[in-house]
Amino acid sequence: MEPYEVFHDVLVNLFQEIMDIEEKALITSEFKDISVNDMHILEAIGVKSARNMSSVAKTLSVTVGTLTIAINSLVKKGYVNRVRSEEDRRVVLISLTKKGEKANTHHMKFHDGMIQALMKDLDEEQQKILVKSLLNLRKFFDSYRDKKE
Repeated sequence: MEPYEVFHDVLVNLFQEIMDIEEKALITSEFKDISVNDMHILEAIGVKSARNMSSVAKTLSVTVGTLTIAINSLVKKGYVNRVRSEEDRRVVLISLTKKGEKANTHHMKFHDGMIQALMKDLDEEQQKILVKSLLNLRKFFDSYRDKKE
Protein backbone atom coordinates (compact mmCIF):
# COMPACT_ATOMS: atom_id res chain seq x y z
CA MET A 1 0.00 0.00 0.00
CA GLU A 2 1.14 3.52 -0.76
CA PRO A 3 1.65 5.83 2.24
CA TYR A 4 -1.38 7.96 1.27
CA GLU A 5 -3.61 4.88 1.17
CA VAL A 6 -2.29 3.70 4.54
CA PHE A 7 -2.89 7.14 6.09
CA HIS A 8 -6.39 7.24 4.63
CA ASP A 9 -7.24 3.78 5.94
CA VAL A 10 -5.81 4.48 9.38
CA LEU A 11 -7.42 7.89 9.78
CA VAL A 12 -10.82 6.81 8.52
CA ASN A 13 -11.01 3.55 10.45
CA LEU A 14 -8.67 3.87 13.42
CA PHE A 15 -10.67 6.35 15.48
CA GLN A 16 -13.78 4.18 15.48
CA GLU A 17 -11.72 1.07 16.14
CA ILE A 18 -10.05 2.74 19.12
CA MET A 19 -13.44 3.57 20.61
CA ASP A 20 -14.70 0.02 20.08
CA ILE A 21 -11.54 -1.63 21.43
CA GLU A 22 -11.29 0.85 24.30
CA GLU A 23 -14.81 -0.08 25.39
CA LYS A 24 -13.98 -3.79 25.34
CA ALA A 25 -10.72 -3.23 27.22
CA LEU A 26 -12.08 -0.83 29.84
CA ILE A 27 -15.52 -2.11 30.67
CA THR A 28 -14.53 -5.19 32.64
CA SER A 29 -16.58 -7.03 35.23
CA GLU A 30 -15.15 -4.68 37.85
CA PHE A 31 -16.20 -1.54 35.95
CA LYS A 32 -19.33 -2.78 34.18
CA ASP A 33 -21.49 -0.09 35.78
CA ILE A 34 -19.85 2.80 33.89
CA SER A 35 -19.24 3.68 30.26
CA VAL A 36 -16.14 4.70 28.32
CA ASN A 37 -17.54 8.23 28.37
CA ASP A 38 -17.65 7.99 32.17
CA MET A 39 -14.01 6.86 32.14
CA HIS A 40 -13.12 9.97 30.14
CA ILE A 41 -14.90 12.11 32.72
CA LEU A 42 -12.86 10.46 35.48
CA GLU A 43 -9.72 11.18 33.47
CA ALA A 44 -10.71 14.84 33.06
CA ILE A 45 -11.31 15.18 36.82
CA GLY A 46 -7.87 13.68 37.45
CA VAL A 47 -6.23 12.48 40.63
CA LYS A 48 -4.62 15.69 41.81
CA SER A 49 -6.80 18.14 43.72
CA ALA A 50 -10.56 18.65 43.44
CA ARG A 51 -11.67 20.59 40.36
CA ASN A 52 -14.68 22.77 39.81
CA MET A 53 -17.42 21.64 37.46
CA SER A 54 -16.80 24.47 34.99
CA SER A 55 -13.16 23.58 34.44
CA VAL A 56 -13.94 19.89 33.93
CA ALA A 57 -16.78 20.76 31.53
CA LYS A 58 -14.38 22.97 29.56
CA THR A 59 -11.78 20.18 29.42
CA LEU A 60 -14.43 17.85 27.99
CA SER A 61 -15.99 20.50 25.69
CA VAL A 62 -19.43 19.97 27.21
CA THR A 63 -21.83 22.20 29.11
CA VAL A 64 -21.92 22.19 32.90
CA GLY A 65 -25.50 20.90 32.63
CA THR A 66 -24.41 17.91 30.56
CA LEU A 67 -21.56 17.20 32.97
CA THR A 68 -23.89 17.48 35.97
CA ILE A 69 -26.05 14.63 34.68
CA ALA A 70 -23.00 12.37 34.32
CA ILE A 71 -21.54 13.43 37.68
CA ASN A 72 -24.83 12.68 39.46
CA SER A 73 -24.61 9.11 38.16
CA LEU A 74 -20.91 8.76 39.03
CA VAL A 75 -21.53 10.04 42.56
CA LYS A 76 -24.35 7.49 43.06
CA LYS A 77 -22.09 4.71 41.82
CA GLY A 78 -19.27 5.76 44.15
CA TYR A 79 -16.69 6.96 41.62
CA VAL A 80 -16.82 10.71 42.34
CA ASN A 81 -17.09 12.95 45.41
CA ARG A 82 -18.94 16.24 45.12
CA VAL A 83 -18.67 19.06 47.67
CA ARG A 84 -19.34 22.79 47.80
CA SER A 85 -16.32 25.06 48.01
CA GLU A 86 -15.69 26.51 51.48
CA GLU A 87 -14.58 29.82 49.90
CA ASP A 88 -17.54 30.17 47.53
CA ARG A 89 -20.59 28.02 48.19
CA ARG A 90 -21.76 28.50 44.58
CA VAL A 91 -18.78 26.49 43.34
CA VAL A 92 -19.10 22.71 43.22
CA LEU A 93 -15.84 20.78 43.52
CA ILE A 94 -15.50 17.24 42.27
CA SER A 95 -12.81 14.66 42.93
CA LEU A 96 -12.31 10.95 42.49
CA THR A 97 -13.05 8.44 45.22
CA LYS A 98 -10.70 5.47 45.71
CA LYS A 99 -13.00 3.52 43.38
CA GLY A 100 -12.78 6.35 40.83
CA GLU A 101 -9.00 6.45 41.11
CA LYS A 102 -8.86 2.69 40.50
CA ALA A 103 -11.04 3.00 37.38
CA ASN A 104 -8.92 5.92 36.16
CA THR A 105 -5.71 3.94 36.67
CA HIS A 106 -7.24 1.07 34.67
CA HIS A 107 -8.06 3.56 31.88
CA MET A 108 -4.58 5.13 31.95
CA LYS A 109 -2.98 1.69 31.57
CA PHE A 110 -4.93 1.24 28.33
CA HIS A 111 -3.76 4.64 27.06
CA ASP A 112 -0.18 3.88 28.09
CA GLY A 113 -0.33 0.61 26.14
CA MET A 114 -1.55 2.49 23.04
CA ILE A 115 1.30 4.98 23.30
CA GLN A 116 3.88 2.26 23.86
CA ALA A 117 2.60 0.39 20.79
CA LEU A 118 2.77 3.58 18.73
CA MET A 119 6.35 4.33 19.75
CA LYS A 120 7.59 0.74 19.53
CA ASP A 121 10.53 0.36 17.15
CA LEU A 122 10.79 4.13 16.45
CA ASP A 123 14.12 5.79 16.96
CA GLU A 124 14.33 9.32 18.42
CA GLU A 125 14.23 11.03 15.01
CA GLN A 126 11.23 9.00 13.89
CA GLN A 127 9.47 9.87 17.14
CA LYS A 128 10.07 13.58 16.48
CA ILE A 129 8.62 13.23 12.97
CA LEU A 130 5.59 11.37 14.33
CA VAL A 131 5.04 14.06 16.97
CA LYS A 132 5.23 16.78 14.31
CA SER A 133 2.77 14.89 12.11
CA LEU A 134 0.30 14.35 14.95
CA LEU A 135 0.52 18.02 15.94
CA ASN A 136 -0.24 18.95 12.33
CA LEU A 137 -3.27 16.66 12.44
CA ARG A 138 -4.38 18.27 15.70
CA LYS A 139 -4.14 21.74 14.08
CA PHE A 140 -6.34 20.47 11.24
CA PHE A 141 -8.97 19.24 13.70
CA ASP A 142 -8.68 22.42 15.76
CA SER A 143 -9.40 24.51 12.66
CA TYR A 144 -12.73 22.70 12.27
CA ARG A 145 -13.58 23.06 15.95
CA ASP A 146 -12.73 26.76 15.82
CA LYS A 147 -15.09 27.26 12.85
CA LYS A 148 -17.90 25.65 14.85
CA GLU A 149 -17.41 27.93 17.86
